Amino acid sequence: MSVNTSFEKFAGIATRVTGSSGAFVAALFLVVSWMATGPIFHYSENWQLFINTGTTIITFLMVFIIQKSQNKESLAMQLKLNELVAAHEHASNRVMSVEDLGEKEMKVLRDFYTKLSELSKNDDELRQSHSIEEAMENHEEKLGNLKD
Repeated sequence: MSVNTSFEKFAGIATRVTGSSGAFVAALFLVVSWMATGPIFHYSENWQLFINTGTTIITFLMVFIIQKSQNKESLAMQLKLNELVAAHEHASNRVMSVEDLGEKEMKVLRDFYTKLSELSKNDDELRQSHSIEEAMENHEEKLGNLKD
């Protein structure tokens, strides 16, 4: 079922290679070699231009490769979390596509979960619920049971 485009394959390979210790050592060796050649080239503009141009091009291209890999990993993580939410009988399915909401709607949800957290701070038993109203009813019921 896995259908990878050639860019996805390339991005995956490039991410693994450039994120390796060997790539870091190679880059370090390149920079040290460049620095060592400074006196030979009398620290000329061309000598400086070589490293500046090279690092700029590599950085520019790596931004796209890293972003592609990060997008894929983020989507995979979101799908895994959605599976966990869907599989848990007490979890609210309303948060399954929370990443599609705007920032304002996410702040409303954050406030909702903050309120749930505040309601459960003094409770001995934590229970999951699907709405603020349900959580408040559960909270009041628990408090009522404590008074009886």
